[in-house]
Amino acid sequence: MLSTTSSQAPHAISLALFCKVVDNYGDIGICWRLARQLQKEHGVVVTLWVDDLKSFQRICPEVATACETQEIQGVVVRHWRDQDGVFGVADIPDIVIEFFACNIPPGYIKAMSECAPRPVWLNLEGLTAETWVEGCHTLPSPHPQLPLTKYFFFPGFNQRTGGLQIESGLTERRDAFLADPRAAAGFLAQFGVTEAETAALKVSLFCYPQAPITDLFAAWGDGDHAVTCLVPEGVATDAVQAFLGRTPVAGAHATQGALTVRVLPFVPQPDYDKLLWACDLNFVRGEDSFVRAQLAGKPFVWHIYPQDENLHHIKLKAFLAIYKAATPAMQAMMLTWNGAFTEQTDMATRWPLLAAELPQLADLSMEWRQQLLANGDLTSNLLKFAASVRK
Repeated sequence: MLSTTSSQAPHAISLALFCKVVDNYGDIGICWRLARQLQKEHGVVVTLWVDDLKSFQRICPEVATACETQEIQGVVVRHWRDQDGVFGVADIPDIVIEFFACNIPPGYIKAMSECAPRPVWLNLEGLTAETWVEGCHTLPSPHPQLPLTKYFFFPGFNQRTGGLQIESGLTERRDAFLADPRAAAGFLAQFGVTEAETAALKVSLFCYPQAPITDLFAAWGDGDHAVTCLVPEGVATDAVQAFLGRTPVAGAHATQGALTVRVLPFVPQPDYDKLLWACDLNFVRGEDSFVRAQLAGKPFVWHIYPQDENLHHIKLKAFLAIYKAATPAMQAMMLTWNGAFTEQTDMATRWPLLAAELPQLADLSMEWRQQLLANGDLTSNLLKFAASVRK
């Protein structure tokens, strides 16, 4: 059994992060960012347990899907196959994080209880703007049978939460990219985006299949201004295929009216940031791309992960209540995009109103970004809390 501690960093903090992939790329996207930041910026020896290596590989091409254990960018990655396994004290690190209550193996928990001192056990929760999380952030939850306590750690949008994942140097990289007029054109050119397509309104599209994509394509195509829509391969497959008239593989593209749709390959996380920076408007989904869009400081439309009984609509409205760039047109677009708008309106009505507000939304998005940066970084806040518990 591979220990989560490492001879290459005998005095470093060790940490295990458990990730069960539910939202294809959102869960592993968050956990992979966290694992890399912990290792690179804080010298933490990280073991990332993940149950879906194929989804992981889409955002990190270095992942070998047949490997049980591998090291990628300084992080030990282990294939989490089941809830079985016998673990000992030597397998337990200083900090154990389960992402979004993913239920780590019982044998692992038992070994945690046998450690002296016991590890700091954190449940890193999903992001929401609902106010109740402020009262639950860092709350303890004693184990019913074992001498262990788990603490809830909530990311969030203010200083009463854990903040957002903001790695060191992100602002400098973004600003340098945007300061160079050739950077965006050069980046997009590698995917076949032409000069004319670059000169149009550039929109990235990352959403769930339930979104009214066909209606949006029609509104763009019938509009007076050219739109270039860049969509990753495998996203909105039916609508994109119908528009293209062919299988939507990377490199495929077509133009109808004012709209050009171009299919991009899935790119590593650093390049996805560049895509967000290069576009004028970003449609994002879930949690990871949702956060990156906000840190990009560009207007965005969020497609929240659907939940039973439309519980996701509550979370969406909670975010819109605090979001600085939630102008009337943006609110209406996000609610319509998520099937939460009470009025029967279509994209032919919604899109022109949002397009007219884009200059204002660009300024407000930057103001919101500055507000988020002032709240601090989730990774640093998490380590500070863990240190306070371990004393």
